[in-house]
Amino acid sequence: MVVAGADVPGKGNLVPQRTALVGRYAELAEVRGLLDAGRMVTVSGVGGVGKTRVAVEAARELEGRFRDGAWVVPLSGLRDGSLVGHAIARTLRIVDQTARPQLDVLADHLSGRRLLLVLDTCEHLRDACAGVVDVLLKAAPGLRVLATSRQSLGVSGERVLELAPLETADTVPRPAAVTLFEDRAASATGDFVVGDGNRRTVVRLCRRLEGLPLALELAAGQLRRLSLEQLSDRLDDRFEMLVDGTADVSGEVSRHDALRTTVGWSHELCTSQERLLWARLSVFAGDFDRRAAEHVCSDGVLPVDRVSGTLAALVDKSILSRTGDGADVRYRLLDTLREYGAEWLGELGEQESVRGRHRDWYLRVVEQCEAEWFGAGQKEIFTRLLSEHADVSAALDYCLTAPGQARTGLRMAGALCFYWVGCGFLAEGRYWLDRALALDTAATRIRAKALWVNGYIAIKQGETDAATAYLEAGRAAAVQSGDSVASANAVHRLGCVALVTDDHAQAATFFKDALAAYDSLGELNTSVIMARAEYAMTVAFQGDLPFAVELCEGVRAICEEHGEQWVRAYALYVLAFAAWTGGRAEEATGLAQQCVDISRTFHDLVCAVLGIELLALFHAAGGRPRDAAALQGAAGRIWRTVGLPLFGSAYFNAPHNEGEALARQALGDEAYGHFFEQGTGLDLDQAVAFAMGERPSALPLTEASDRRR
Repeated sequence: MVVAGADVPGKGNLVPQRTALVGRYAELAEVRGLLDAGRMVTVSGVGGVGKTRVAVEAARELEGRFRDGAWVVPLSGLRDGSLVGHAIARTLRIVDQTARPQLDVLADHLSGRRLLLVLDTCEHLRDACAGVVDVLLKAAPGLRVLATSRQSLGVSGERVLELAPLETADTVPRPAAVTLFEDRAASATGDFVVGDGNRRTVVRLCRRLEGLPLALELAAGQLRRLSLEQLSDRLDDRFEMLVDGTADVSGEVSRHDALRTTVGWSHELCTSQERLLWARLSVFAGDFDRRAAEHVCSDGVLPVDRVSGTLAALVDKSILSRTGDGADVRYRLLDTLREYGAEWLGELGEQESVRGRHRDWYLRVVEQCEAEWFGAGQKEIFTRLLSEHADVSAALDYCLTAPGQARTGLRMAGALCFYWVGCGFLAEGRYWLDRALALDTAATRIRAKALWVNGYIAIKQGETDAATAYLEAGRAAAVQSGDSVASANAVHRLGCVALVTDDHAQAATFFKDALAAYDSLGELNTSVIMARAEYAMTVAFQGDLPFAVELCEGVRAICEEHGEQWVRAYALYVLAFAAWTGGRAEEATGLAQQCVDISRTFHDLVCAVLGIELLALFHAAGGRPRDAAALQGAAGRIWRTVGLPLFGSAYFNAPHNEGEALARQALGDEAYGHFFEQGTGLDLDQAVAFAMGERPSALPLTEASDRRR
């Protein structure tokens, strides 16, 4: 049985910025002061004023005050407010395998932590963000929230910093807007300097642009192909047109119009293919690579062989940001520029066609990853899907909101089984599958698969009744649609239900039937070898350890042949249990540690905690009762994020109960409880390191009386 994820508080996710922050010293000090005085601060202001940059820089200055780090949660690509909690959990690397509401999971995780949460770009999800923040602040006294939004969130106790544009008045030696323009112009040209000969022109230009950082950066980027005088003259022409047509009664240009004018002018300076690519790239919710852009954005007007060069041109014009090197290069549109591109895409009448190609690309990515999951590249697949998570969600959202697309959404959500279950996104998987299943009710092969996948997720969440209902419905849909593979998968997971509820005779029947069906169909993949490992557990619990070992040795051989690691860890768990039962303590310890180590790679909570429970037993029997008690404490903390400890199964509980009895006998109840409590202070990484033989500094394992001396 596999559930992935980790309870890893970490120390934040701030990354180095490519450019220096200019000015904003007073604003940064004000943010610090507001967070000292209250627990919720929103940095607001017009688009392009630099809200995100100020918030992230403030978080960088403040992160040392927060034991559990500063974390930035990007929300600009999120379209569904129901997923705000999931986005926060994903950023914090919280994986809770229970069926509890996501907000309850977040509140529980954050309740004892000192942490700064930066919610970036909240305005389009204002109500959802406000609701989440309100709950979390009440549940977590050590939490501080810093949000960016074009308007305040309206949360009780919220303090708002209205971010103004950079100073442009020539009453100081160097206005901040001029300094920013000079810095970005120097980056664009390599040698730009503001001096006596050009200072007046630069100041006038900065005033024209209202001191808006994004407008200044876009204008500075044009110096790669224009002189300063040409840049200034052309902007003057643009603003004269604006004043004639859209200025207010005083003749002044608003900051919003100043930004749109600069963005529009940058748009006009692009070639027709650059403008077209800009518009089409607006469908991406997060960052993307060249291959995605080529598939989604190319056609007869913009040939695929022109996309790469056009991407480079948009980077050169500061429209796109570029990160990474070589095969890892990724691109991103800033939020304001994405909005502008989306407007143009609508004007072109291409929204549906381009979003359809976006959906098709991510369906292809998902199904390719699904096909390749059984093999040596599982970790790389996990990493890739994690980087594409925002766009996979956007593609699913399109499928479930656009007319006639629900079945494709159901297909995509079902194909992501390996990701939902194997990479720790059970709740999000259940969310998408529930929505898709409600929209497409025909008894198709696609529905049959989605039903057994949702049943599998429900098992992991400890909802065996719901799981059984989904799996029985999935088996019926499989029979009706003639899908023997889906039928075998449904039967397999019904075996899992029986296994965790200690009905071993029924479990054995289901597993044998499923394995026979898999073999007759020629199936060999992760599901098949997992069924063999789970069947081995059933056999072991029925007392036939030699046959269980035979099954698991076969699983291990297949895994080694194909480079598969994920299921291999479960085979090692059974083999460790068998070696221990056979009196081979050293071999059992090595196998259990391998099991835990592999699980650390995938952040697989269930396999990790099962291995830790075995090692606790080995320590208790080997004369190390303090270590045993502490490991059981660490395991107890992990089980809380999985669901019912050891599935509520008497058989899965047996090693734990035996280890606890031995440790209590050696230590006494009071001392056992003391060391158990010390173990609960370890997070997953620390618990795994301890299980692997390291001694975490957070675990002194001293008697309470020792500490008083």
